[in-house]
Amino acid sequence: MAVQTPLKGADLKGPDSHPRAFEPVVLILTVVLSVVGAFIGLHLVTTLGITANTAVIGALVAMLVGRIPLNKLREMRSIHRQNLVQSAVSGATFAAANSLLVPIAVPFVLGRPDLVWPMLVGAGIGLVVDTWVLFRVFDSKLFPAKAAWPPGQAAAETMIAGDEGGRKAVVLGLGGVVGFVGSFLKVGGAALPFSAAGVALIGNIWALGMFGVGLGARQYGQEWFGVDLNAMYIPHGFMVGAGIVALIQAVFLLVRREKKTDTEVPETERPTVNERGLRRALGEGYVLFTLGALVVALIGGVLGHLSPLEMVGWCLLAGFAALVHELIVGLAAMHSGWFPAFAVTLIFLVLGLVIGIPTIPLALFIAYVAATGPAFADMGYDLKAGWIVRRGGTPYRLVERAGRKQQYIAQLVGFGVALVVVALTWQSYFHGNEIPPVSKVYADTVAHGLTDTHMLTNILLWAIPGAAIQLIGGPKRQMGVLLATGLLILTPYACWFVFGALLLRIVWTKLRPDRAENDLNLIGSGLIAGSSLTDVSRVVKG
Repeated sequence: MAVQTPLKGADLKGPDSHPRAFEPVVLILTVVLSVVGAFIGLHLVTTLGITANTAVIGALVAMLVGRIPLNKLREMRSIHRQNLVQSAVSGATFAAANSLLVPIAVPFVLGRPDLVWPMLVGAGIGLVVDTWVLFRVFDSKLFPAKAAWPPGQAAAETMIAGDEGGRKAVVLGLGGVVGFVGSFLKVGGAALPFSAAGVALIGNIWALGMFGVGLGARQYGQEWFGVDLNAMYIPHGFMVGAGIVALIQAVFLLVRREKKTDTEVPETERPTVNERGLRRALGEGYVLFTLGALVVALIGGVLGHLSPLEMVGWCLLAGFAALVHELIVGLAAMHSGWFPAFAVTLIFLVLGLVIGIPTIPLALFIAYVAATGPAFADMGYDLKAGWIVRRGGTPYRLVERAGRKQQYIAQLVGFGVALVVVALTWQSYFHGNEIPPVSKVYADTVAHGLTDTHMLTNILLWAIPGAAIQLIGGPKRQMGVLLATGLLILTPYACWFVFGALLLRIVWTKLRPDRAENDLNLIGSGLIAGSSLTDVSRVVKG
C-alpha cells in the first residue's frame, strides 16, 4: 500500500540539516530512555516470553519533553529528533531481551554458567553485524522502504499526528484508544490481538491474507480437524520450503543485471540502495557473521569438542545460518509486523541435531543464531518511520542517507546501553530463575536431542507445499513465508482480526476511494500503537 503521508521532511535542506544523534539533549534523552526500554524488554521476555515494541513510547516521551518550556528541551519538538530517540529506545528493548538475554541464557540452563560471558561477547557481535547489514540493505529491492513495515508506519504516524494535530491526530487517537483498551479484553483467558487488525490495514493484502490463513489453521487445526500442527512440525516444514524458495528468489534478485532507472518513477519511490550495494552488503555480512562465529568458537572452547576442520565447518555454517535467519525474519516482519524468530532458530537447531553437532558447540551455535533477526526486524521498522518523516527533504537521496545514518548511530547508543544493562543484571535474573521461556526450549532440545524420529520426515514433506506457495506468490508478496509465519504463531483469535480488517479495507476502499488509504493507515497505526502501550503497561502490572 502506498504511503499517503504528507512530505514532512520539507524542513530538511541538505544532508547537514538533519539533527545529530550526539546532540546533548538527544543523547541524554536517548540514554535515559534506552535504560528504561532495556528493562522493559528484560521484564517482559522473562515473565511473559514476549518483547514489546517501545518505539511509540519513545516518540511520545520525546514529544512531551519538547513541550517543556526550556530553550534546549524545545529542540525535541523536531520530529526528526523524536525519530532518533524512538529508534534508540526500540533498539535497546529488542537488543536487551531478544538479542542478548535469550542467547546467554542457553548455556546457563545447560549448566554451563562459565560460558555466559563468552556468549555475551558473541551475542553482542551478532547484534552489531545483524543491524549493520540491515542498515546497508534497507531501501533495496530486497527490503524496500515503501514496503509495509507496519510498526514503523505506526511510529511515524504517531509522531506526525503529534506534530500536526487536527483530524489526523483524532483518527489516530481513536485507533490508539481502541487498540489500548481492546487489548485488555479477554476471551477464554486470551487477550484480544488488536494489533493484528492494525497490521492487516497497512500491509500487503495478499501476504496478510495468507498470514491470516496460517493463524487460523494453527489455532483451530486440532479443534476442527484433530491435528496438532506444531507437534507434527508442519509449520516448520512450510517455513523450510518457503524459506528456501525465498532465498533462491533473493539470489536471482542479486545476480540479475541492474536495469536503468525509470525516470517516470518519483525519486522518493526509487530504492536508495542499488543491486550492487545489496550484493556487497550481504556478502560482507556473511564474512562478518563467520568471523563473529570464530570468536565465539575460540573463547567458548569449541575447539575442545571439535577438530580444527570441524570447527571451520562450524564457523561457516554458523555464519550462513545467522545471515539466513535474519533475512527470513526480516521478510516476515517487513510484510506482517510479526516475525517467527523462535521457530526459524528452532529449524536450525534441528539441522544441527541431524548433522550431529556435539552438545556444547550446538548450544553456542544456536545461541549465536538466536542473537540475529529480532533487532534486524526492529531496526527495519525504525528506518521505515524515518523514511516517512524525511520524505520531502532536498536533495532527497542525500538527506535520506544522512538521516538513516543518524538513526543507526542513535541505535548503536541504545545497543550499548542494552549491553551494559544485561551485563550488570543477568546474574540477578538467572539466579532468581527469571529465564526467557524460549531459552529453556532451546536448551532442552539441545540436551535431549530428537525425541521424535518422524520430525525430519514431516519437515521435509511439508516443505513441498510451502515452497510451491512461495513460488506462486513471488518475491513481492512472500505468501509462503507469511503463511508459515502464521502457522508458527499461536495467537488466539488473531486470524479473525486479520480477516475482519482485510474485509473492512476492501469495503472502505470501495466506498471512499479518495481517502480510504490514508484513513486506514491512520486507524491501523493507532491500533498498533495502542496495543504496544498495552504490552508495555504489563510491566507495571507484573
